[in-house]
Amino acid sequence: MQTPYVKDIVLEILFQAQRSGGPGGQHVNRTNSSVQLRWPYLESSFLTEEQKNRIGHKMKSWISKEGLVLIRSDVHRDQESNKREVLERLQKLLIEAFHQPKKRKATKPTYSTKKKNEASKKRRSDVKKARQTKWL
Repeated sequence: MQTPYVKDIVLEILFQAQRSGGPGGQHVNRTNSSVQLRWPYLESSFLTEEQKNRIGHKMKSWISKEGLVLIRSDVHRDQESNKREVLERLQKLLIEAFHQPKKRKATKPTYSTKKKNEASKKRRSDVKKARQTKWL
């Protein structure tokens, strides 16, 4: 499954600027530097139904009741940097959501591995037997 490019999806994304919280003095109180990304992924024309289902399953904690992917950033002092940060985060989340781990192939232990295991178990068994002997 191929990951859609965030640069294509940007056309569907809504950015909302808001005031940042926390310390920062007057700068925080006067500028709308925090950015919130809102993406109605269910209405996306770049995604297949399978991809939409995968996003809904893998990114549950990022999706609101209205079906919007919400990501917020107020790490940087300016709006452009926060916008970049939010897009990078979305890209990482999409890559993680669309990653399909390889299926494990079951293998049998080799002959030499079996022999080594038997030998180590025999050694351990001998050690424990030696501890059980009663001294007079």
